[in-house]
Amino acid sequence: MNRKIINLAVGKPKEYNWNRNKELTAIGKSFVQAAELKKAGIVDDDVANHKFHGGPDRAVCLYPFEHYSYWEEMFQKKLILPAFGENITATGMVEEQVCIGDIYKIGDTIVQVTQGRVPCATISKYNQEKQFLKKVVETTLTGYFFRVLEEGTIMFDSEINLVEKHSKEISVSFATQILFHQQQDKKSIEKILTVDALAVDWRKRFLKLL
Repeated sequence: MNRKIINLAVGKPKEYNWNRNKELTAIGKSFVQAAELKKAGIVDDDVANHKFHGGPDRAVCLYPFEHYSYWEEMFQKKLILPAFGENITATGMVEEQVCIGDIYKIGDTIVQVTQGRVPCATISKYNQEKQFLKKVVETTLTGYFFRVLEEGTIMFDSEINLVEKHSKEISVSFATQILFHQQQDKKSIEKILTVDALAVDWRKRFLKLL
């Protein structure tokens, strides 16, 4: 499996003017050679809306590079990385292969997968494609978040190595599919809730569905 960082990016909230409305968002991130990971998040990286974004369970965002060709074909245009405001764009890390609770070593940091990403309308506005959010939700090609277990630095050329596969083997893809599209599936929800590493926000969402 060829796990490789394609892009590493950080960014602070900036003001955008979309349809004559001013909006503050940190989706527009810029390439960096190195990123310093703390448990609270990445240094020089932030979110605009702390209620729905950020926090220790969502310290780092990854989006699989493999999906870019799918979106570019769908929308007939080239997307500029990171189109989803992700910190890490990488190969060999798609949602079907990665499980909630999986632990990875990237550079000299140790991170753990906590939840899939719940996208918002900013993705559509930033990429100037009205259907983007709808399609991301339909396909569940959302990307996902990590918490930081060991602080340190990720370099653009750092290797991504699996340290430990979570014993429950609940893929990000499976959990996201249940949350978005199969909310009546109590058996699967109960199964997801057995994952100790699940983000607090997602635990609340699944408990609410029960």
